[in-house]
Amino acid sequence: MDSIQATLLSTVQSTAILSKDALLSRAWSYPIIGITYLATHPVLYKAVTPVISKAIATSVGITGALFFFTYLPQVAFCALFSGPLAFFTAAIMVFSEAYILVSIVAKAFFLNRAQDRIFDAVMLQQGNQALVERGRQIRSNSSGFKILGKSITKPLDTISKGGMLRYVLSLPLNSIPLFGTVFFLVYNGTKAGPIFHARYFQLKNYDTATREEYVEKRRGAYTAFGAAALALNLVPVVGLLFNITSTVGAALWASNLEKRRASYGSGRTVDKAGQSAADGGREEQVRVVM
Repeated sequence: MDSIQATLLSTVQSTAILSKDALLSRAWSYPIIGITYLATHPVLYKAVTPVISKAIATSVGITGALFFFTYLPQVAFCALFSGPLAFFTAAIMVFSEAYILVSIVAKAFFLNRAQDRIFDAVMLQQGNQALVERGRQIRSNSSGFKILGKSITKPLDTISKGGMLRYVLSLPLNSIPLFGTVFFLVYNGTKAGPIFHARYFQLKNYDTATREEYVEKRRGAYTAFGAAALALNLVPVVGLLFNITSTVGAALWASNLEKRRASYGSGRTVDKAGQSAADGGREEQVRVVM
């Protein structure tokens, strides 16, 4: 029993330290920036509209079914920990369960391909053509628009069995008002954050060891990004839409990390999350067809 308590205490302490680093990294802002970027770039919005329609239909069906069959039993369970707040905490648990089921279905049938394509499109708009060309054909039309072609790399499987198990086992944390949900987001954000950069690592040709070392050096930032993206994904019905906007944010972050790497010899100021003080150059005109 003492060893279990010590393990739990150690986990809570390490999570608290990680939460501080995550907050200071400012990487949590990228999922939010992704929302405004998608909204202000019609070429991207129009391209993902068919995917958004499928995502909303999938979310409505699965979330509705879970509420119908599992909500009241979970209210009874949550009442043991949160008393009168049980109806609220049970709703969070149902939304959390819906997220994992919706993600599995969506990624299996239509979301993975769309995420890779939108990631590449944003990277290309930000001037990273040489990097994107490592994984996708790109051509220019007579109007000067860059057009994304077929992917020339193996599709990624972004469903982590370990991360999924971690997520499911930590679901009961949501029965604890406020603190439990925050801990749940930070705990799972540690694994969720790097998944949004899976395409970036693929384009960089990072092997497993290099990828793990890269992530470990930015663990707080990736946790911040993952926690913020996960919080948005739990929003009822439109959670999968935010999955796409978080992908946009991940591409913007990757682009800024590339600028940071290139800025070492130029003397530009770049913060820990990779946000360059010299951003804001001309964007490439890109056409995206899903």
